[in-house]
Amino acid sequence: MEEQLGGEQLGEEQRGLRYGERPGLRFACVLDGRGRARDLSWDELRQWQPSLGVLWIHLERDAPEAQRWLLEESGINPVMCEALLAEESRPRVEDVEEALLAVLRGVNAGASGPDALDLVPIHLWIDANRVISLRDKDHFLLALRDIREALVIGKGPTGAGDLFVRITEKLVRDVEPVLAALDDEVDHLDDQLQELDSETARHRLGDQRRRAIHLRRYLSPQREALFRLQVEDMPWLSRRDKIHLREVTDKVLRYVESLDTTRDRTTILHEDLTALVSERISKNANRLTALAAILLPPSLIAGTLGANVGGIPGSDSPWAFAVVVGVILTILPLEIWILRRLGWL
Repeated sequence: MEEQLGGEQLGEEQRGLRYGERPGLRFACVLDGRGRARDLSWDELRQWQPSLGVLWIHLERDAPEAQRWLLEESGINPVMCEALLAEESRPRVEDVEEALLAVLRGVNAGASGPDALDLVPIHLWIDANRVISLRDKDHFLLALRDIREALVIGKGPTGAGDLFVRITEKLVRDVEPVLAALDDEVDHLDDQLQELDSETARHRLGDQRRRAIHLRRYLSPQREALFRLQVEDMPWLSRRDKIHLREVTDKVLRYVESLDTTRDRTTILHEDLTALVSERISKNANRLTALAAILLPPSLIAGTLGANVGGIPGSDSPWAFAVVVGVILTILPLEIWILRRLGWL
C-alpha cells in the first residue's frame, strides 16, 4: 500500500479493503438511522436503493472512475455533475429542486509547512436520500474522519440533513486552530519587533498578512453560502439542523472578523517597523553629522597648516607640532560639550 490508511478510509481496513482496490471511491456507506452505518463496495453501491437508508459516498474528484460513476450512474443532471467536478472551488450553495449543490472549504490535514494554512475544497451533493462528497486525491479532511469514527461507535448522523450539518460544523471547527496559530504568530512578531532585524521582520509580517488575506478570501464567501442555507426550504433540513447552521454561520463570521483584525494588526506592525527603521536611520545620520562637526575644526587647522605656501607659523620650531596637537585636543572636548548642550549628542 503506497500510503497509510487515513480517517476517511475507516471501515475499509475493518472490511479488509485497501486503497487501490476501489479506485476513485474513498468510502461508501448506508446510514441505519440510529447513528451507525454499513460500508459498501462499488458493486454494492450500484445495487443501493433509497429504501435501504441514506447513502453517503465519498469520491476522489480527479479520479476517472469517480467521474464516470457520477456522470453515468449517479442519476444527477449532467450539468450539476459538471459543476461538482469543476475546478472552480469558490464556496457557494445552489438549490436544485429538492437538492443542494454546495462547495465548502476545510483545512488540508495532509499539508505541512506554508501549505498547512491552505483551505481545500470539498464538493457536496445533498438530497433527502444521498450525500455525495468529492475531494481531490491529495487532500485530507479531518472533518470526514471524525464523522466516520462517530458512525463506528454509534454516535454518527442519522439522516442526510444531520450528516450535512455535521460536515459543515467540523469543517469550520478545524479552521479555528489555524486562525489561532496565525494570531499567535502575529503576537510573537509584536513582542519581538524591536529585536528582529528589519528584513526578517518585514518578510514575516508580509507573509502573515498574505495568509490572512488568503484565508479570508475563502471564509468570507463560505459565510455567505452558509447564511443562504438557513433560508433554504429543504424538506430534509429540520429546524434543529437550521439552528446548528446558524451557529456555524456565526462562528464563520467571527473568523472573518478575526482575520480582518489580524490583517489590520500586521499593517500597523508594518507601519511601526517602518517608523522604527526610519528612527534608526535618523539616529545614525545624527551621529555621523555630530562626528563630522567634531572633526571639522581639526580638519580646518590641519588643512591650513598643510598649505604649501611660505609663512606657515612654527615651520622652523621643533615644538610647533606638539602645540598644534595640544590645541586640537583642547578643542575636541569643548566641541563635545557644545554639541551636547545643543542636543546633537
